[in-house]
Amino acid sequence: MAEFTLELNDDQQQVRDWLHGFAEDVIRPAAAEWDEREETPWPIIQEAAKVGIYSLDFYAQQFFDPTGLGIPMTMEELFWGDAGIALSIVGTGLAAVGVLANGTEEQIGTWIPQMYGDPDDVKVAAFCSSEPDAGSDVAAMRTRAVYDRANDEWVLNGTKTWATNGGIANVHVVVAVVDPELGSKGHASFIVPPNTPGLSQGQKFKKHGIRASHTAEVVLDDVRVPGHCLLGGKEKLDERLARAREKAAKAGKDGERLKNAAMATFEASRPAVGAMAVGTARAAYEVALDYAKTRHQFGRPIIDNQGVAFQLADMRTQIDAARLLVWRASWMATTGKPFTSAEGSMSKLYASEVAKKVTAQAVQILGGNGFTREYPVERMHRDAAIYTIFEGTSEIQRLVIARTLSGMPIR
Repeated sequence: MAEFTLELNDDQQQVRDWLHGFAEDVIRPAAAEWDEREETPWPIIQEAAKVGIYSLDFYAQQFFDPTGLGIPMTMEELFWGDAGIALSIVGTGLAAVGVLANGTEEQIGTWIPQMYGDPDDVKVAAFCSSEPDAGSDVAAMRTRAVYDRANDEWVLNGTKTWATNGGIANVHVVVAVVDPELGSKGHASFIVPPNTPGLSQGQKFKKHGIRASHTAEVVLDDVRVPGHCLLGGKEKLDERLARAREKAAKAGKDGERLKNAAMATFEASRPAVGAMAVGTARAAYEVALDYAKTRHQFGRPIIDNQGVAFQLADMRTQIDAARLLVWRASWMATTGKPFTSAEGSMSKLYASEVAKKVTAQAVQILGGNGFTREYPVERMHRDAAIYTIFEGTSEIQRLVIARTLSGMPIR
């Protein structure tokens, strides 16, 4: 088991510097253009694929880093470049992780390469879970998957929303209800192959921030997928549903523990979002610091004023504290240490709130310039708003933390 450390090893430092160079030389110069266009930055994704950043191999290497710091380091550097473009680069990973976590070896080998394509023909994938009436409340999901035994096919019907790459993806991974009586334990995940009839893009959202990342509804109208597209296979699903029904039949606490086990899965993924927020906050802080050193008012740099200097001191302190929480939670998840105090939610909550606060302070330090699109902090402030919303709102994180500390069930 890797010991917790605050120092990156030589290999990690090389990867970090490589990512930082790509973010600085390729992502940042293109950030304002793609934010204005509100389109998927295919040329940037292609550049990332050519150098090896947009690839399953690279993310697998970081995911299996024994220190747990590979993924948060990657996220921080890419999102330091630009949140919208970075999310376009890493968004496919959500679907890939869904297949890695639930799929058979054959499914992993078949579908994940199709999610990424190759440097000459890049593809993206979409993970479709949220619905118009089922965001934080996953038990309210309505998209149904019904098994057609005669044809060995699953028939999917419903509408998904807030899907990154939804509708433009080569491969969609869709979470659907197979047994409504079991709540979240009655869900299963399905691969929807390219060009499957019945799947269409619904509304494409025009967003406040992260505009370079495509977000849309995905409509499923009698979508028929072969039986082998059920992640994990029918036999494994039947066994899992049977166990869930048996446990659900028992009174009270067993059912609650079942729900808590499901929440633990979400806990492990939240530090990565925290790392994204740290990257955006750090970027805004650095712009504000440089501006405060060079902007003169009343015959001296504005950083000489306590009102500005103290803001920058607080900003840097909060960013470093957020990173420490993210790294701790990432290390705990990798080394199998239980989140007895909801440390995953803590890291996501604090880093998200810091990103909103720090980017707002950066706008204030730049004054009128910060309010214009001539300076990047305006965009960073808009982008930062998403961190307190997706992958569980700040309110949900506080609920998870409070109920974990109190021993109350997380519903």
